Amino acid sequence: MAAFEPKNPGYRAAAVAMFDRQPAMHTLGVVIVRLAPGTAELAMLHSPALTQQNGFVHAGIITAGLDNACGVAAFTLMPHEADILTVEFKTTLLAPARGERFVFKAEVVKPGRTLTFCEAKAFAEHDGKTTLIATMTGTLMAMMPRQAPQESRTSPASRGN
Repeated sequence: MAAFEPKNPGYRAAAVAMFDRQPAMHTLGVVIVRLAPGTAELAMLHSPALTQQNGFVHAGIITAGLDNACGVAAFTLMPHEADILTVEFKTTLLAPARGERFVFKAEVVKPGRTLTFCEAKAFAEHDGKTTLIATMTGTLMAMMPRQAPQESRTSPASRGN
């Protein structure tokens, strides 16, 4: 992977603050394990509350972890005034999500001014083994603050109102 230079020298604190503003990640028990420019590693422990009818962690939960890993990785390369939003992703489920701990690793493939493309992998740790259970490709958008519209250059009186 190519080394990326963050646009925000405070990217680490900004990424942690952005992550901490997400109640969904707190609810799932997802935590940041590692951050570097263009990469993120998140993890979560198994919880019976997150399983589907067969006892595996639900695919939607795994997808949420992958999506968030992509978002955090992309966010590390964005300017300090940016926020982030996922605009597209594709997840491939490779094995049942069975394990004591789940790890979500994401890398930026191509950063852009507005759109950033990422790839991520989800791993399950079970009985001392690590299994690749899902992959994701995702596109994320830098959301820049909107500027207030400029007032008309003519006064209401000169427009004939």
